[in-house]
Amino acid sequence: MAGAATASFCLASTLSSNALPVWTNTHTQAIPLVKAKLLGALDPATPLRVTVALQMQNTQALQSLVQQQATPGSPNFNKYITPAQFNAGYAPSASSVSAVSSYLAGAGLGNISVAPNGLFITATGTAAQIEAAFNTSLSRFSQKGKEVFVNTAPAQVPQALNGIVLSVLGLNNVTATSPITECDVSKPRCLRFTYNPQTYWRAYDAIHVTKASKTSIAIMAEGDVSQVTPDLRTFEAAMGLPQVPVTVVPVGLASTDTAGDDEWDLDTQYTSGMAGTVKNLYIYDTTSLTDQDTTLEFNRWATDDLAQVGNASFGICEFFPYLDGSMAADDQVFLEAAAQGQTMFSSTGDTGSFCSVGTPNGVPAGAPFVGYPATSPYVIGVGGTTLLTNKNGGYTSEVAWYAGGGGISQFEYSPYWQSTIVPTNNGLPVTFRAIPDISMDADPNTGAVVYVNGQSEIIGGTSLSSPLAAGAWARLQSSYGNVLGFAAPRLYAGYPAAGSTGGPTGVTQKVDGFNDILVGTDGLYTALPDFDFTTGLGSLDLGQKQPLLPH
Repeated sequence: MAGAATASFCLASTLSSNALPVWTNTHTQAIPLVKAKLLGALDPATPLRVTVALQMQNTQALQSLVQQQATPGSPNFNKYITPAQFNAGYAPSASSVSAVSSYLAGAGLGNISVAPNGLFITATGTAAQIEAAFNTSLSRFSQKGKEVFVNTAPAQVPQALNGIVLSVLGLNNVTATSPITECDVSKPRCLRFTYNPQTYWRAYDAIHVTKASKTSIAIMAEGDVSQVTPDLRTFEAAMGLPQVPVTVVPVGLASTDTAGDDEWDLDTQYTSGMAGTVKNLYIYDTTSLTDQDTTLEFNRWATDDLAQVGNASFGICEFFPYLDGSMAADDQVFLEAAAQGQTMFSSTGDTGSFCSVGTPNGVPAGAPFVGYPATSPYVIGVGGTTLLTNKNGGYTSEVAWYAGGGGISQFEYSPYWQSTIVPTNNGLPVTFRAIPDISMDADPNTGAVVYVNGQSEIIGGTSLSSPLAAGAWARLQSSYGNVLGFAAPRLYAGYPAAGSTGGPTGVTQKVDGFNDILVGTDGLYTALPDFDFTTGLGSLDLGQKQPLLPH
């Protein structure tokens, strides 16, 4: 307590002097919008809510711990920390939290609240107060028929908070998107290849793996989700599945938005459906898909530490979260979750090796970026395939789905588990994060039957492949009593080095419990033996992967 009081006093003394404050940059940079028309400054009286992200302590030590947790022979092997242990050893110090809270109050902001892990402090104020507090400017733009606002100058804090404040979220209201691609039912092929949980069980050899009765799954959602559970019950009855316990966890203000209902229906039905059953299905329901709201949603999942598996079937071109500071903030949350034994799965997108700049889902075109949060090192990015089975659902083959997201990050570095697995890119070593990690069925022409507002639809996209992967991992977790922890090191362990299995022998080959996919392209990249930038390690062959996981 003495340290906190001293820090607050020093900060107050610095800010109350007659000298102009010395400002220092945060990770929140000015946001340049593409194809947008400036409408003018944001009304100074506009009420806003901001979230200040704080720098965690001992980051490298926590990263090392995650590696030890997946390393046989380590004293920390299969031992995961609790949120209380994170707070004791890695959360921002009490003095840092106090200093930031005092600064926000001194700047006239109110409703100040601190997240349980101290990584975020939220406050409200007017646009004018927030511009002054962070030495920035907020402007309105018209983009793609919508009015949005962004900060047109970096967010800064006084020098006394340098090294404490990581970024400032809530300075824009740009939203992430969901990569849902619906099947064109006017085409006969759409009606010929449709799958349900039981056919996915057979195709991915899940029938030889226990159901996920010991493991909980969390879905990241937004808006009014009141219809999602009734749709899940309709789906379960139609598919002959048991009813899973559902808990809705509100995060932030309630919203009446129902535009994402098909997404949340797909996520709930095919995580629990692929899992067979779950201990509990949590629906984390935030206000919107803005950076601030999704960050607080991810953080609630981590600090609750109730679900070992999470799924976020939405994303945004990674340059945006890099610029607005949410990438730096979210990566800390995902690292905490990994150390607690949790894994978040995320869709890589439906525009191939590009990010959409107005291009529709299912078209491999746009800007040459990959999507976030799939590129976070502590998230499993899930790409897409076209799955072909025999009439009984038995696996025949897969090819890379042409619109499945994949490629190389320009901002996130490659984690240790990828270092020997990822091939070169045109002969050059890849030091940045490569996605996808794994892939599952995503082609809407081999899509899934989903119940939306009580009616069945056929839906695909990496919004399907990600929940399939999450449900599959939940099965593996239950098989091992939830000791597997964060999935990435386990999935990559034992996989052959790039190019070591030789030339292709067909459409797919079996590699370390995966269906290694050898055919197809996502725009810039082509499927190859072993890891590639179209389908990653391949799709899960659960019956073959299960006995390999502990090694």
